Amino acid sequence: MLEPINISLESLNLMTLSPMLIPVIGALLIIIIDIIKGGLDKTLYVALSLLFLFMDFNALLASATTFAEDGTIMGVFDMMLIDGIAILGQLIIVGASMLFIPLALTHKRFHEFSYPEFFALFLFMLAGFQFMVATDSLILIFVGLETASLALYTLIAMHNRDKSFEAAVKYFTMGALAAGFYSFGSMVFYALTGSVEINQIASVLAANGYADMGYVLVATAFMLGALGFKVSLVPFHTWAPDVYEGASASMAGFMSIVPKIAVFVVAMRIFEFLIHSGVVWLEIVLYIVVVVTMTMANIWALVQTDVKRMLAYSSISHAGFVMAAILIGTTQSNSALFLYWVLFSFTNLGAFSMLWISRQKHLPDHQRSDHSYDKFAGMIKTAPVGAVIMGLFMLSLAGLPPFALFWGKLYIISSAVTGGYTILALIMALNSAIAGYYYFKLIVYMFMKEPVIGTDGHMYVSNATLALKSIIGFAAVGTIFAIIVLDPVLEFITAFVYNSGY
Repeated sequence: MLEPINISLESLNLMTLSPMLIPVIGALLIIIIDIIKGGLDKTLYVALSLLFLFMDFNALLASATTFAEDGTIMGVFDMMLIDGIAILGQLIIVGASMLFIPLALTHKRFHEFSYPEFFALFLFMLAGFQFMVATDSLILIFVGLETASLALYTLIAMHNRDKSFEAAVKYFTMGALAAGFYSFGSMVFYALTGSVEINQIASVLAANGYADMGYVLVATAFMLGALGFKVSLVPFHTWAPDVYEGASASMAGFMSIVPKIAVFVVAMRIFEFLIHSGVVWLEIVLYIVVVVTMTMANIWALVQTDVKRMLAYSSISHAGFVMAAILIGTTQSNSALFLYWVLFSFTNLGAFSMLWISRQKHLPDHQRSDHSYDKFAGMIKTAPVGAVIMGLFMLSLAGLPPFALFWGKLYIISSAVTGGYTILALIMALNSAIAGYYYFKLIVYMFMKEPVIGTDGHMYVSNATLALKSIIGFAAVGTIFAIIVLDPVLEFITAFVYNSGY
């Protein structure tokens, strides 16, 4: 007769689950409130969502304090892994979400925000992303990834336009393919090592001297395909521009930030031990993917006639830029990755929010898309404050000093030079110069062209609620004055990355 196994609650360390459980509890509470009393104003759900996000953020800060004192924390049969990059990833995920949720306080014609289910799905999605970054178990990463993705597909479709349904279907199809790739790659790693924990996989492969190199390369190729789909690396990017165009502008901005940082953390855990092990094939392929993603996305962005699609290709290029940090694989480059993404979050969410407030329900005859360049022509005359703020975001995305993203690009390029990737650093600098063209193109339209008069005789002027203005103003302030807090933020990030062993 088998002896019963006694497991103490202390050994499970259930507190490692608290940051993920908070949004789950919030989502369930919203659903229960809607069942008991339907038809309540959306401001209640916005307030509840923000409340649980604040609680989640505080729980993460508490985890950060514990990590600073005790080091890496394991929990729940060692499935949960709370290390420096898990905490940094979750802080960015929750922080960017706290900027996104108030965008729901907009005009009633944007009906998706009137559904309580929107906020419940949003919180479930956040919990999925948090599970992804706070574990090194391939199974739990997959569960978190699919939980988040299924919620995100629905949130895109809730925009309820023809292009929104098309976008959701495309994203679902590509996501299903990526899930298949991930499952197959995980299966091969498990067959090789008998483990689904990334650290254990790394140890077993190193102990075997990478004897089964062919199988390692197959597993790595499938993992690269799966994660490449999620962060829209070329050639796995084809869904991104169409999905961004079909989603609401605010959701597109959110998608360009939060899902990608979760996948970057997973990519950091999986690829960096392979790069450091001397798998030359992976380094070469990743090098090519990074360079092609940065360059081709910039070239495609140059020929776009729609500002939202331009920003979609821009986001693909930025993803390639950040993947370069994972390729370099040093503590400096990984710290630069998180710094870059924090600064990018302010700037890109601000830019997409400017598209959100200028959205039209019915397009005039002369306008081919909701966010064509002509719509922004002469904006300095019709909405001078909006033109200046949008111009500010474009200058930051272009990487001009002293705006936020300049410092992020500077640190990543510096880490490339320090890590011995001088040619890569040169390519990154050239791509930043190319990107400047299409960002300045929008500035030229806003400041140097005459406004386009609509068929109704009125010029299109941006408008926004107080909440939207506050969020955009906060993003603008962060973009301008990032240099003031740059050193303490970078020290904080570097301490957490270094103590995680990355």
